Amino acid sequence: MPQLIQTPAELDALRALHPELALLDVRLAEDYQEGHLPGAINQCVFEVVFLTDLASKVERRDQPVCVYGVAPESRESATAAAKLERAGYGQVYDFRGGLEAWRAEGRPLEAPSVSSDTPIVRDGKFPLDLGESKVVWVGRNLINHHWGHVAISEGHVNFHGGVPVSGAVTVDLREITCADLAGGPLHDVLIHHLESDDFFDVENHPEAVFAFEHAEVCAEAPGCQNLKLHGTLTLRGESHPLTIAAAAGFTPEGKAALQASLPLDRTEWGVLYGSGRYFRRLAGHLVNDVIELQLRILTVGPVMK
Repeated sequence: MPQLIQTPAELDALRALHPELALLDVRLAEDYQEGHLPGAINQCVFEVVFLTDLASKVERRDQPVCVYGVAPESRESATAAAKLERAGYGQVYDFRGGLEAWRAEGRPLEAPSVSSDTPIVRDGKFPLDLGESKVVWVGRNLINHHWGHVAISEGHVNFHGGVPVSGAVTVDLREITCADLAGGPLHDVLIHHLESDDFFDVENHPEAVFAFEHAEVCAEAPGCQNLKLHGTLTLRGESHPLTIAAAAGFTPEGKAALQASLPLDRTEWGVLYGSGRYFRRLAGHLVNDVIELQLRILTVGPVMK
């Protein structure tokens, strides 16, 4: 197993014992550029070419290698050490204290950032990128399913104090497609069925709108469901409360981004066709009450500067 070290003093002793030690900073390249341990080389563990590129930097598998990441609870160094051991590197060390332990002792870094500017989230109303923002629908019965897209016609989000405080998304129900039937004779049959009064009654209710008036930040870790949007969905002329739990954050370009997958009980909005709760005998016309919606929302321009 990789040998664990915790403190900068232990790293000092290891480097004194092995002058040829390769010290690998396995964080993101941009984090490495902002500041790293003296003498460290960067090899980001998240890159799929992690081991391939490392071969040009550490040519001998018997050369001692020590990896480090940002902090003890962040697993990038443990992940890198395990990869190295599986790849046949014979002397692998994991400086688990990482950059956090180094900084705690006031030790200097190489290549410190020349800018002290901290990104901030601007206040204001930001329109959605209608080309990048998408809604995918999935409908099922007991043994089959269909899926496709519905177009977003407009939308925006309002930021204040670094968080979204309100916003709205409008979808055009006249622009529904079914991807799994695309190009086949049943595509238009299904679409006409969805547009009819059996389902969304598009002639009378061509749009659906989700408007939220409150956003709850419920976690800090990116990639998890860290945001809840509390609002109202208006569909087929009926409005009911709806909460969307989403993974939200900012792209490297500073754009606000959100992804969510949520179950929607269509019967709450009066879409009753094929529902086993409202019809006794349906045979092959049974349709699950719950529709799954997959959302991808992106602002046009940067929210963070």
